[in-house]
Amino acid sequence: MSDASESAIEAPEPQPVEPLAPTQAIEAIDIHAPTRGNRKLEQLIANANGDAQLKAWWHVSAVNATRRLGMSDHSWVHIQVVVNIALRMLRLLTKSGIQPSLVRDYGMSDRDAEVVVAAGAMMHCVGMSIHRIDHESYSLFLTADKLSELLEGIYDEPERSVVVAETMHAIIGHRSSGKPLTIEAGVVRVADALDMAKGRSRVPFEAGQTNIHALSAAAIDEVRIMPGKQKAVRIEIAMNNSSGIFQVDELLAKKLTGSGIEPYVEVTASIAGEHEQKLLSDISY
Repeated sequence: MSDASESAIEAPEPQPVEPLAPTQAIEAIDIHAPTRGNRKLEQLIANANGDAQLKAWWHVSAVNATRRLGMSDHSWVHIQVVVNIALRMLRLLTKSGIQPSLVRDYGMSDRDAEVVVAAGAMMHCVGMSIHRIDHESYSLFLTADKLSELLEGIYDEPERSVVVAETMHAIIGHRSSGKPLTIEAGVVRVADALDMAKGRSRVPFEAGQTNIHALSAAAIDEVRIMPGKQKAVRIEIAMNNSSGIFQVDELLAKKLTGSGIEPYVEVTASIAGEHEQKLLSDISY
């Protein structure tokens, strides 16, 4: 995938509304991302795509979030988007000379940092399969052993344990009080918040959910990640309605603040065209 095509991250269509048997539900799951010749990253993605248990966690997370709680999509579609955004951001940072923590602290490579970021993005919300409340902690104990399985044949010890620990730090770092200590964790935290375009809210919005979360997400047309003018990363958010500012202020700004990568990121948000799109019918009393 070229830089030009990576700058606009688009989500696949969400899973159908009608429930499917678990075996059927996970059939379509296929995480993909531009690996740029990173063999370790290629193997991680292949291992994840071949793991029925991991896919089941993504599916149950979607059931809990969308069907039971009426939240925005937390299925494998969300994972797919976050993996791609996170890798795009990390590559822009390293291209600007910003060292990932695996390089700075362990003498490993940028490509190892890509593995941590991708693994963290894949695993960050599997705890939603247990409960929304404290799902970040549940994600940790679900993935503690799973990460070692997925990294089998990719890393030997002690490097494998380093990658596992750094990935788990990225997982817990995406919670509201996560306080990331690494570039990789900060990237995963912000990438999670950047999955805010229409595909993220389509299921609850079309099902009749009209709270500010669904409305504001429906107001986001596109999120573009590109090299910055003044900083390493530029995030451009195209809106069709000013309610999208809620997503920018309440989701992105809070995740970016304290992420550790805020000095390297610039954000713009704008409404395309002369008129705002109407998201709700008129309300009369």
